[in-house]
Amino acid sequence: MGLSRRQLLVTFGTGVTLGSAGCVGDDNSGAESAGTGSASGADTGPSAVSTATDQSDGSKPPTADSRLYLDYDIRTLEESIVSGGVPKDGIPAIDDPTFADTPPETLDPDDPVFGVVRDGEAKAYPQYILVHHEIVNDTIAGDSVAITYCPLTGTAQGFERGPTEFGVSGRLVNSNLTMYDRGTDSWWPQMLATAIKGPLTGESLQEFRVIWTTWKRWSSAFPETAVLTEDTGFSRRYGVDPYGQYNETRGYYSSTRTLFEPLQSDGRAHPKAVVIGSRTAVGAIAFDKETLLRQRVLTGRIEDTPYVAVADTALETGYVYANPGSVTVEATDGGYVIDGTTHDADSLPLDRSLAFDAMWFAWAGFYPGSAYVD
Repeated sequence: MGLSRRQLLVTFGTGVTLGSAGCVGDDNSGAESAGTGSASGADTGPSAVSTATDQSDGSKPPTADSRLYLDYDIRTLEESIVSGGVPKDGIPAIDDPTFADTPPETLDPDDPVFGVVRDGEAKAYPQYILVHHEIVNDTIAGDSVAITYCPLTGTAQGFERGPTEFGVSGRLVNSNLTMYDRGTDSWWPQMLATAIKGPLTGESLQEFRVIWTTWKRWSSAFPETAVLTEDTGFSRRYGVDPYGQYNETRGYYSSTRTLFEPLQSDGRAHPKAVVIGSRTAVGAIAFDKETLLRQRVLTGRIEDTPYVAVADTALETGYVYANPGSVTVEATDGGYVIDGTTHDADSLPLDRSLAFDAMWFAWAGFYPGSAYVD
């Protein structure tokens, strides 16, 4: 039997070379039944076991009108599914989240949070909580949504969930969290947002933007924000990240190593360099985040269509827009100027393309044909 994810993490933490990357654990291993929390020494008793049912009820999440671009055929992606070393729901989604107006004492100003604003309602989801759960089934401004986070690929994404909920399948594709919806039991690699197994195979989910930033930056921009609390219904060592830490970055998040073999390797950037990537129905593009924050405007193409990325320096994020007319976008102290008018980074008069942060190795693995702008 190969190394499980938990064993890989222990090996990684000691600095030993991961010669067995890509090996998987036994789904029935009792040592793995508490998922990521087990890797950090969390309680593995009854309170740590998900209560989600495996019985599909036929309810479906809302899907997009057209499928997002894939660089592989679906059969190849399905054949690339591997065990992450935990059983289905071994990493338990948060189905009954609680929020507070003040942050937990363990949330430092520079700690990462995933922020969402919807119809004026702002919420923040601390990374140190989601690393133990990966999915929050929530309601924002009356809408049923799922906030999702994959620590192995550094991706935080939002999805409409309609009458169903999402759970953690215990499987990975290209190191990426593979979700399942509890209505049809279709399997959705988070980054692809497209089902590769089950009744909804080939369909793409409806997405919305999740902002990866810090608590200080988010709470300054949205002082009325609610913040997810540690009252999740599960016993976890919140504040202890089994993969390393982001404040300051170390461990898995900074190493060139990955726990699982990527679908493709690409040496154009450090494997864990952060890109802001966007994919459409016809292609994909990635902008180096550090370069974007420094230069503020970057340009590239998907097929024959020009795209422009602009930085939001207050939140330390970026936005991507289709720019078929190749209009000039200039950065100024007050925002971005187009045709003499100044606009905020998130409201340029162009067609915005949904984008999100990702580790380069994961983006390049899923989208080897992607343009890369640095």
